[in-house]
Amino acid sequence: MATPGSAPSSYLLLLILLAVFQLAVPSAGDGCGGYDVVSAARSRSGSALSARLELVAESDTMALEPDVKALSLTASLETDSRLRVRITDADHPRWEVPQDIMPRPSPEDVYLDAPHPGSGASSPPRTRVLSSAGSDLVTIHASPFRFTVSRRSTADVLFDTSPNLVFKDRYLEVTSALPAERASLYGLGEQTKRAFRLRHNDTFTLWNADIGAENFDVNLYGSHPFYMDVRPPGTAHGVLLLSSNGMDIIYGGSYLTYKVIGGVLDFYFFAGPSPLAVVDQYTQLIGRPAPMPYWSFGFHQCRWGYVNVSDVKGVVAGYAKAKIPLEVMWTDIDYMDKFQDFTLNPVNFTFAELRPFVDRLHQNGQKYVVIVDPGIRTDPTYGTFIRGMQQDIFLKRNGTNYVGNVWPGDVYFPDFMNPRAAEFWSDEISRFRRAIPVDGIWIDMNELSNFYNPEPLYTLDDPPYRINNNGTRRPINNLTTPASAVHYGGVSEYDAHNLFGLLESRATNRALLRDTGRRPFVLSRSTFVGSGRYTAHWTGDNGATWDDLQASINTMLSFGLFGVPMIGADICGFNRNTTEELCGRWIQLGAFYPFARDHSAQYTVRREPYLWPSVAASARKSLGLRYRLLPYIYTLMHEAHTTGAPIARPLFFSYPEDVATYGVDRQFLLGRGVLVSPVLEQGATTVDAYFPAGRWFSIYDHSLAVDTRSGKRVTLPALPDAPYVHVAGGTILPLQQSAMTTARARRTPFHLLVALAEDGTAAGDLFLDDGESPEMGATKSEFSLVKFSCATWSDGMIRLRSQVVHNSYAPSRKLVISKVVLMGLQSPEPPKKLTAFVNGAKVETNSAVSTGYQSRQVLGAAHISGLSLVVGDEFELKVDMSY
Repeated sequence: MATPGSAPSSYLLLLILLAVFQLAVPSAGDGCGGYDVVSAARSRSGSALSARLELVAESDTMALEPDVKALSLTASLETDSRLRVRITDADHPRWEVPQDIMPRPSPEDVYLDAPHPGSGASSPPRTRVLSSAGSDLVTIHASPFRFTVSRRSTADVLFDTSPNLVFKDRYLEVTSALPAERASLYGLGEQTKRAFRLRHNDTFTLWNADIGAENFDVNLYGSHPFYMDVRPPGTAHGVLLLSSNGMDIIYGGSYLTYKVIGGVLDFYFFAGPSPLAVVDQYTQLIGRPAPMPYWSFGFHQCRWGYVNVSDVKGVVAGYAKAKIPLEVMWTDIDYMDKFQDFTLNPVNFTFAELRPFVDRLHQNGQKYVVIVDPGIRTDPTYGTFIRGMQQDIFLKRNGTNYVGNVWPGDVYFPDFMNPRAAEFWSDEISRFRRAIPVDGIWIDMNELSNFYNPEPLYTLDDPPYRINNNGTRRPINNLTTPASAVHYGGVSEYDAHNLFGLLESRATNRALLRDTGRRPFVLSRSTFVGSGRYTAHWTGDNGATWDDLQASINTMLSFGLFGVPMIGADICGFNRNTTEELCGRWIQLGAFYPFARDHSAQYTVRREPYLWPSVAASARKSLGLRYRLLPYIYTLMHEAHTTGAPIARPLFFSYPEDVATYGVDRQFLLGRGVLVSPVLEQGATTVDAYFPAGRWFSIYDHSLAVDTRSGKRVTLPALPDAPYVHVAGGTILPLQQSAMTTARARRTPFHLLVALAEDGTAAGDLFLDDGESPEMGATKSEFSLVKFSCATWSDGMIRLRSQVVHNSYAPSRKLVISKVVLMGLQSPEPPKKLTAFVNGAKVETNSAVSTGYQSRQVLGAAHISGLSLVVGDEFELKVDMSY
């Protein structure tokens, strides 16, 4: 299995070569423009190269706008594995994602040679070389201007632009060739897709919009112009176009064309070479995913349409009666007075009823989360509105506050580019929490959503190129704020539109941190590059259909690539009426989303899982397993926070050399070693599952399910109340016992489930902290990190060891491992004698301590129960079996 650091640094070498020719020969293409290099230079450090480009051929898109006459290119080796290529107007500043929103290295100062005489003059080629001992990429610039990014070790071309670059004020176009037969692309969202691997001849429009997720193949709530390309024999690289402007990206299989309606072309290339290495390098740039509180990995319940506090109380009671875990109760806009933020409905959700209810949740170890929308009702008696007006923090148009319309009626929208807006937001959250101490905040409608269609007043409102908004090329102003609205500092909504959700997430995250001193939990519908630093995400307003059930896996896996690992879909479907069968299968899948929440729309049938006996049984079994896996899942959260690795992953992350995994999107991995294979079709009696090479054990009965040397597809009988969950050989899973809340589960003893690989080895990690401190695994924070390893000696004795890497979390000195299960033992027959030793001392069996052996077809499983192995103390457990 590849890891982010698997390639030695000496293996990587990056070279940038510029060869300058004065004759432009445009090739056939949509844009058919062309630039030439007239001067080039390297930085004094040798890690950056700059060139001045001049227009030599007008593009075929002259009807849109005139071409920019001169461009500036800077190529920078920012790290051993990251190359940046930035192209902008040489003579005029242009909009770029601001540094305070996306911190990143600034291009080095590069001093250019004097330009050659007129672009048509004859001149010999000039060559500039930029190299580093740390990279594996080669970039070549030829005439007419183009650049190519290649992997030196294999000569594989990763990005190969055509010479017909188009650069206008509000239209930029660049095309890269791709090897259609070898490239497998993933990412480019947010869209609901029927496949995780991107399909040829598809268009990805990036313009954040309030379009329901049940609409396939159109732009949705977020914009992520990033993709990963995985190619045989398992090498991967990533490409980001850092731009907040609207765009169409056309993937034709053999090419990828960007059509952007503003800004600059700011490309980042991530060398990999493994998928895990790519996300590590990507999140190093855009920001590591925020740590989520431990409780947020419990189960969540919400509905738009809960009538009153009594209704919500009944839901909590229903879960308890059915013995289904419930961690967090949510309320949608129903709790508000006239749908106004930071207010309570004076009849149905009064303070006198709601506050005692929330206090009882907290006493029971449960949490409470509410929705907050960005629109502030324009009511001169409404305190939040009054304070916002006093601080002048709202979005402007024509020199006055822009009036939109959402649930409360006419509203103003906070301008989160204004520093005062974040202070205003923080104060409003603090005021509300003094009345109702919510544990997290759900921010919705933040694309921005607007029930008005603003009239176009300026050229920005109707750019010359219409992106494929909503799949119909509808105007970019429709059902959102007008592109000609103005943010703080004179920034146009045209440029900053896709940033609103990110900026509101940042403000909300910081507000909760300031007010609680604890790790924030924020759930945002709208996202952008880097949103994972502040927020979790759900897939939005899906439908209660089998297609939506299947597609939820694709969106979940895509957001793992985007650096947003805390991701899930509305279980049982949001819109439309669900069915007992669909809801049962969805709870079986959704129990293994990183973020697991049941949520539905008003006027649809209720779908709390306890309402049907069969769904309740599925919830108890599947959520019961989820809660047992919480130590493992939370350890994956730590890995995500420190390396960017997704919690839920496609199979090729662990098996990139297996080409058959590239198209698998009906299964997924949790971490490296837990494979989830759900039922996704109505009436299905079987599950078609792919198993990569190795051993795969059932987590339910510890039997060897599949043992394959090359990977194979297996048809399994569908389980009635759970998905298939298998553990890869070579994995050690830390488990605890299931409970109704995460707090109770955390107090139970640990078990170690050891799945031996064919060579008799296994390994795993356990991360522990209090689950709510702001920092996770930081130098000064209190945490424990334990590594487990297992090996089988030549005499058949098995040795399980723990290594305490860090141990400043005090409870780890009291928490114990009470049971160890060893799967994959060579003999299916029970041994005559099974003896365990802890740190050299024999473990005597008695009424509290026992050993046992299960015959499992060709292999066996042993267990040692009643142990008291302290998590925070290193130990060695030896197991000797005599036959």
